[in-house]
Amino acid sequence: MKSIIKCITIVMCCACVNLASAATPGVYPDKPIRLIVPFPPGGGTDILARMVAHKLTEGLGWQFVFDNRPGAGGNIGLELAAKAVPDGYTMVMGQTSYLAVNPNLYSKLPYDSLKDFAPVTLVSSMPIALMVWAKSPYMKLSDLLDAAKSKPDALTRASTGNGTIGHLSGDLLQRAAGVKLIHVPYKGAAQAFPDLLGGRLAVFFSSVETALPQVQGGTIRVLAVTSAQRVPALKNVPTVAESGYKGVEASTWFGFLVPAKTPANIVARLSTETSRVLSRPDMRERLASAGEQVTPGPDAFAALLKADHAKWGKIVRDAGVKVE
Repeated sequence: MKSIIKCITIVMCCACVNLASAATPGVYPDKPIRLIVPFPPGGGTDILARMVAHKLTEGLGWQFVFDNRPGAGGNIGLELAAKAVPDGYTMVMGQTSYLAVNPNLYSKLPYDSLKDFAPVTLVSSMPIALMVWAKSPYMKLSDLLDAAKSKPDALTRASTGNGTIGHLSGDLLQRAAGVKLIHVPYKGAAQAFPDLLGGRLAVFFSSVETALPQVQGGTIRVLAVTSAQRVPALKNVPTVAESGYKGVEASTWFGFLVPAKTPANIVARLSTETSRVLSRPDMRERLASAGEQVTPGPDAFAALLKADHAKWGKIVRDAGVKVE
């Protein structure tokens, strides 16, 4: 009898231990987080993602595995993220182009930007820089547009893909200036720069973050930016409006998202820690020099995504742009 009671006691103790273990969640994250970047290494989106991830690793010891998936204007990387297991171990660096523009540009997408993702936090917002090769004959934006008027359909403008803000900014400028520049979409900035620096492109429309390393290296010249005010890091560069062309204000924002149905407590942890990194004085100064202040957190990001989905939808429809 005593042996039976002893056995029952042991079984019950083991059960209690197992229940306690099951009820105590592991420390998140306890393995590397895959961070999908829908553009190649070296562009503005990739630079920002790595910068923030580095600070999280530095401060918390979190580990990240970068997964660069360029192509289709960001759609390849977004589809991969949307279909990932929602366990907090897959994040994606989103931006305006493939979250707010592409749903209005493509007739069919393999993801729903408003339903398939849980916003974590905004990281940055910055305008587009209109950049030319340092040896280009175009010293001002008016020089480029005068050349485009004198040689219709002869000059090229590059972007990091169909549907990107760089692409649509070029469309807006064409309408404002009454010119035509041949659009050449690339998979990312790293693919466009060799052609720009080889003199095979007239101008490249991409984020200020993408332009800054090249400006500092003396390989390119920025003719104008698409913001309402000048950018601190390029204080001598005029806005497109200052250059005489109205209606070409456009900014692209960047932010982290996870697949929909990721547990709310994990989303909150990711948001809190990322927002803490972004609030550091060195990070605030670095991001403010290239763009505009953003409000961190899931709610602010979700509201901006919804508003820009509607805003860029109208611009795309008015411009008559469509990509199949």
